[in-house]
Amino acid sequence: MQRKERHALYWAMGQLSIMAAFALWFSGVAALEPLRRPLGALLITGGAAGYWAGTQFFLGGLRRGEGAWPLLGFLLLAGALQLWWAANPAVVFPSGGLLLCLVMVWTGVRLGRGRHLHRYRLLGITMAVRGMFNLAGSIEMTPHTYLYWFAASSVLKSLSMLGLIYAVQHEIKQRYASTIDSLSNGFLIRDKRGYVHVANERCASLLGYGSAADLIGRNVTDLLPGLTRQMADDYFAAFEAAGTRYPLTQEAELTLHSGAKLPVEMMASPYIERGRLYCLVQLLDISERKKKDTLLYQAARVDPVTGLGNRYALAERLRADLAQAHAGARACALLFIDLDKFKRINDSFGHGAGDELLRKVAQRLQALLGPRDMLARFGGDEFIAALPDLAPADCEARARACAQAILAAMVPAFDVSHHTVAVTASIGLACYPRHGSDGETLLRHADIAMYEAKKAGRGELRFFSDAMNAAARDALVIDGALRHAIAANEFRLDYQVIAEAGSGRVGKVEALLRWRSATLGTVAPDRFIPVAEDSGLIVELGSWVLAEACRQAALWRGGPLDGVRISINVSAWQLADPGFVPLVEATLARHGLPGALLELELTERVLIDDGPNVRSVLERLRALGVSVSLDDFGTGYSSLSYLTQFQLNTLKIDRAFVMDIEHSARSNSLVHAIIAMGHSLGLQLVAEGVETDGQARILARMGCHYLQGFHIARPAAPEQLLLFAASRSDAASGAPV
Repeated sequence: MQRKERHALYWAMGQLSIMAAFALWFSGVAALEPLRRPLGALLITGGAAGYWAGTQFFLGGLRRGEGAWPLLGFLLLAGALQLWWAANPAVVFPSGGLLLCLVMVWTGVRLGRGRHLHRYRLLGITMAVRGMFNLAGSIEMTPHTYLYWFAASSVLKSLSMLGLIYAVQHEIKQRYASTIDSLSNGFLIRDKRGYVHVANERCASLLGYGSAADLIGRNVTDLLPGLTRQMADDYFAAFEAAGTRYPLTQEAELTLHSGAKLPVEMMASPYIERGRLYCLVQLLDISERKKKDTLLYQAARVDPVTGLGNRYALAERLRADLAQAHAGARACALLFIDLDKFKRINDSFGHGAGDELLRKVAQRLQALLGPRDMLARFGGDEFIAALPDLAPADCEARARACAQAILAAMVPAFDVSHHTVAVTASIGLACYPRHGSDGETLLRHADIAMYEAKKAGRGELRFFSDAMNAAARDALVIDGALRHAIAANEFRLDYQVIAEAGSGRVGKVEALLRWRSATLGTVAPDRFIPVAEDSGLIVELGSWVLAEACRQAALWRGGPLDGVRISINVSAWQLADPGFVPLVEATLARHGLPGALLELELTERVLIDDGPNVRSVLERLRALGVSVSLDDFGTGYSSLSYLTQFQLNTLKIDRAFVMDIEHSARSNSLVHAIIAMGHSLGLQLVAEGVETDGQARILARMGCHYLQGFHIARPAAPEQLLLFAASRSDAASGAPV
């Protein structure tokens, strides 16, 4: 039993003790005569002790475990009364009445004087009056007077007992009310019909009312305008359903009488009173949680740099758009947009400038799309534009028009961090349902098409085709096999002679990479080189080629190929690698070769993509004595500025011009102009694809320095090349080969 319930027990014991004392005195039983005085003294003292202890407990002045000394005192008092009464029987009633009078008056005064006990003042007065009546009852009365005294005393006794019961109940109620009012959550108890029996102040505040009293006795449907009787009944039915696990927790959005919306979490538990089931409901205001959930939702689906949806938001939108398109027999288009050479912006100006560029690109792209279209940042420098609800017959035309508008919008340069930056984009396109029946497939196919656009020269657009898918699968297989090919010693180098046009002697050799895979067989360079570049494996592969070519040049020393320069192809990935120049220097030193025996072949695309970095790398290579050759000249941009900016050593004329030199005056004139320009710039000229004696003679007359092609020699293993070089060095001929 808790401390604050103990007062009720002591008050009851005190009243019962007093009633037993009066019963003992007026019983008239002869057998009880010897016990009347000692037992009466004990009962009267026990009654006084019960009221004293009950009042002390009620007021908090006596705690559990502190009753030993008061109990001893009352026992001594009982003994003293018994001795007094035995010596003076006439004082039994006056002294007993006086003791009860003093205790009850003291109880009344204590109950009425407390600072927080003013609500018990009437009870205190009643107890004091009752004590005076007990004193009056000990005086001799006439039977008629005693009848009035007994009636009035009974009324006072009843009132005092009811008051004491009220005090106990009131304290329990106050404790209960204080407990529920101290809750940080709203709390109410409703019955099956929906009427509120109990509510706390927090609940009233949440529901927009002034106090809990405004809720009690009213139906929940009257308190919440958006709540219907059926909804209230359904909630209680779910609450009392068999197998329900408590607390029953639900989230809801309540409409308040002010019209405001309140998101809450309701936790309901059962409560049974007098056989009737009630529902105890806690209301938790989850407005802040909802705001945080919204922020988390946005953080998970919104790109922080551009403010566009990210790939998760895109996936959700695609599912909805494709489901709608499927239901309505409509089409959707997907544009996979990748910024070309975006990494160069980050490397040159920092990631802050890169983020600024992404935001400005996003603004331009968004301006081109309709209100129903979606633009998302897929990651890095990749954007996705989704065009929903298109007519199947118009899907490709609409997608193409949008892609062309995007390419045109990228032409004007961007002002980024006080720098003017030109950026192009490559776009892959896929349409639903032609190119895929789900979002993941469409994205993958548009991605494949985008890479095809990059291979076409960047700044291009391509629609997905099944052939691209086959090529992508082939690239995946090749990529897997490439990763183990070097360790498995599956590569080799063949060498093709580059002969002097006048003497036919071997002037240079070009190292050509060959791959015979254990799983794929012989794989042509045009199949595996692009895959190696896309995956970044070209750096490791290029390092192997450099090391193997230098090793072979060292082996040729002292023979027919001693002093012959070896030319190797270098990719943009290798030039962008900070360790490339130190690698070249270390490789030459390891094999004891001078830099003059090594020539690096670049394409125009390498010079265009990363001009400033390439220029710096080439300057460092030239300091090592390494020569630089521009491969396939005439097929790309053929900008004359490259020839002066990069201080090249050699131009290689593409085979596309050489093959028609005998029969096309236009090709003949173009090759002649290239050779003349090369002479004026002090460059060496190499003609590729020389297949006939006529081509060789014409090129020699034009002043071309070197010839390369099947007419001169086919690519061969190092041993065969030695035999060829020996035969050419023995031949003394001034005629072109």
